[in-house]
Amino acid sequence: MEKSIRRLLFLGLLAALVMGLVVPAAAQEGPGQGGIIIEGNFGSDPSTFNPIICTDTICRRINQLTLPAFIGVDPATATLAPVGENPRVRGALVTGWEVSDDGLVYTFTLRDDWTWNDGTPVTSADYLYAWNAIMSGVVDTNLGYIADAIANVEAPDPLTVVVTLHQPDCNGLLYASFIPPMPAHILPADFAELNDAAWNMNPTVTAGAFSFGQFRPGELTSVIADQNFPDAELGYVSPEGFILKQVPDNTVLVEQFLAGETNVIDNPAVERRSDIRTQGDTGEAQVYTYPGDRWDYMAFNLADPANPQNGLDENGNPIDQGHHPLFGDVRVRRAIALAVDVDAIIDGAVFGEGTRMPSVITPGSWAFDHDLAPIPYDPDAARVLLAEAGWTDEDGNGVLEAHGAPYAEDGTELRFVLYTNEGNTRRGAIGTIIQDQLAQLGIVVDFQAIDFNTLLDIIDNQAFDAVILGWRAGYPDDPDVTQLFSAESDVVGSGDNFTSYSNPEVLNLLYQARTVPGCAAVDRAAIYADVQRIMQEDLPYLWLFAIDGMYAARASVENFSPYTAQLYWNVDSWRVTP
Repeated sequence: MEKSIRRLLFLGLLAALVMGLVVPAAAQEGPGQGGIIIEGNFGSDPSTFNPIICTDTICRRINQLTLPAFIGVDPATATLAPVGENPRVRGALVTGWEVSDDGLVYTFTLRDDWTWNDGTPVTSADYLYAWNAIMSGVVDTNLGYIADAIANVEAPDPLTVVVTLHQPDCNGLLYASFIPPMPAHILPADFAELNDAAWNMNPTVTAGAFSFGQFRPGELTSVIADQNFPDAELGYVSPEGFILKQVPDNTVLVEQFLAGETNVIDNPAVERRSDIRTQGDTGEAQVYTYPGDRWDYMAFNLADPANPQNGLDENGNPIDQGHHPLFGDVRVRRAIALAVDVDAIIDGAVFGEGTRMPSVITPGSWAFDHDLAPIPYDPDAARVLLAEAGWTDEDGNGVLEAHGAPYAEDGTELRFVLYTNEGNTRRGAIGTIIQDQLAQLGIVVDFQAIDFNTLLDIIDNQAFDAVILGWRAGYPDDPDVTQLFSAESDVVGSGDNFTSYSNPEVLNLLYQARTVPGCAAVDRAAIYADVQRIMQEDLPYLWLFAIDGMYAARASVENFSPYTAQLYWNVDSWRVTP
């Protein structure tokens, strides 16, 4: 009866919030008496809450709060770990694992103290259901790629899961962690029905620190404390609930946080972060920043753009890629790297909210080489290198032209088209700054911001000079970049290696890092350090920066203690004071 009354009270607070009235909960000590966490979100409504179908922020946030993970993560190290050994590792099923001598078979042991909120035990069947649904071919999932790594999943008993890989891989745990346990006992046995299952939009059967509350299109999504959560830090779930409130744009998102209408914010717009820091300085807010996992780059086409070729033929043999007339010479790429002031770009494009990337791995990664310095800004050295590569201004018109350059006819001007996607003000600023800085050396950059889908077609077809885009690293961190830079990924029309970069030494090192005996992070990091050094020398990309992350909470939120890419790891212990 008390639980029903508290639910009605919580839903009443939701109604008040939707009407624009801020109702501060009178937080007390005890289960579900720690107030309400309110976060703003701008963007479209979720189309599902099904974890193997969803791709949007709201769905992923709600999944994090209401569903168990398979393998836990230590938020302090961003590494996978079993529950039960480290108090930071919570909310997951796996208590331990064994790996076969050949590195192919992972046998996981599951906990026996967790139930779905209808009382049904969470078991290996829930993990197996998700795997079978993903592999069925009839579910609208974007997780089908895990079949490239995982050959089979078995559930020999309720507390055991056996995952078999196609080949040994130190990322085996990571691949296994991507499969989310789902309440198999209430979901359709016919996977064709899963796309439109009622549970997708009203997941009443859950297992997490919170249970699903309600979804109001265009307004909010809410969850309510579930005191059956077995890993609660305080022995109970403190917050009464969590509300993810829809707002129209980034400006409103920040303004509502600054006004106290929301009490937590995740990665606000970089141009407004100084306002949030000001409240941090005055004690009104708690601010946490970290090197982020989103990074921007300028990529060079190394191959002949007039004759795009796959990296390999049908028999796996290398195909001659030819050379880009400008960027086929690493000295030109190096000169551009020396001539671009990345620190100025960080200040101009993201208001200083970025951390330089010396090479291919982000600064927040466990594999980041802290001893590798970024390429310095040195336009004089760039001029010397360009002259050495055969690019000088003989006619005095202010534009460099080829005179003995290895891949360009004499007289060819050093000019190229630099693309990015329209509507992205950050990348627009990056391109404009690069254009201005290279002009000082006599390099003409035709910078164009174009439709994103058109841009993707251009780079997929490898008929371009250079492009400014970005990638986002996964979590937990996986520093492997084989997909971006292998010959197998150099496929005209679809491959991620659209620069046609090829270095067998790099690929061999990447393979070693994935298969090193024991898979110890320290051993793998040493190999990745070599990868970073070589790729900084080769420069298929001009590495720019990772956008710094920021979390903030109102001063009224007690026990707010985030880690990198882990805002809500201990949300069950948060308490919002009046």
